[in-house]
Amino acid sequence: MNNLGFIVSFNGQEGSGKSTIAKMVSEKLNLPRYYMGQMFRDMAAEKNMTLPEFRKICDVDPNFDRTVDDYIVKLSQEQNAFVIESRTAWHFIPKSLKIYLKVDPSVAAKRIFDALSEENNRGNEDNNLNTVENIQKSILKRRKEDSERYFLLYNIRQDKDNNYDLVVDTTSLTIKEVFAVVMEFIETKKNGSIH
Repeated sequence: MNNLGFIVSFNGQEGSGKSTIAKMVSEKLNLPRYYMGQMFRDMAAEKNMTLPEFRKICDVDPNFDRTVDDYIVKLSQEQNAFVIESRTAWHFIPKSLKIYLKVDPSVAAKRIFDALSEENNRGNEDNNLNTVENIQKSILKRRKEDSERYFLLYNIRQDKDNNYDLVVDTTSLTIKEVFAVVMEFIETKKNGSIH
C-alpha cells in the first residue's frame, strides 16, 4: 500500500457508526466513497418494496447479491483508491485495508432509534422500527440472516473478527474516538504494505 493508491473497506454491525466513519475517512483522505447498502435500498425502491421485504427476496435469489458483488470487483479493477462500505468487500478486495466496527445490540438499537427520530430519512425501512426494543430484535434477526446468507452464497463468515485488519468495538466510544482509532491505524499502514 502506498500514497498513490489504497482501498479502505468497511464492514460492521448496524448502529456501529460505520457509515459515519466511512464518510469521515473518505473526506479526510479525499477519496471517493461507495456505499453498497444504498444499492440494495435503490433496488428495493425500484421494486416498490421495503428493505425487509427486499431482503427476503435476496435470501432466495442470489442474483441481487451477485450484482452488487460484481460491481465491487469491477470497482477494484478500475480504481485503486477509494473507501467502500459493504458486507463482502473485504472478501472481494483482499488487498484492501479491512476494517470492522461492532457494537452491543442494545446500544446499537438506541443509536438507530435516535437517528430515525431525528432524520426520518429511511422511507423504505421496516415500519416496525418504532421502539428501541423492536429495533434491537430487528438488529439481531438481521445479523443472523446476513451471516447465513453470505455463508450459503460464498462460504464466508462476514462477521468474524479474524477476517479484518482492524476491529473496533464502538459500544462505549464516541464517533470522534472511533475516527481517531481508525485514522491512526490507516496512517500507520498507508506508507507500508499490508500482509
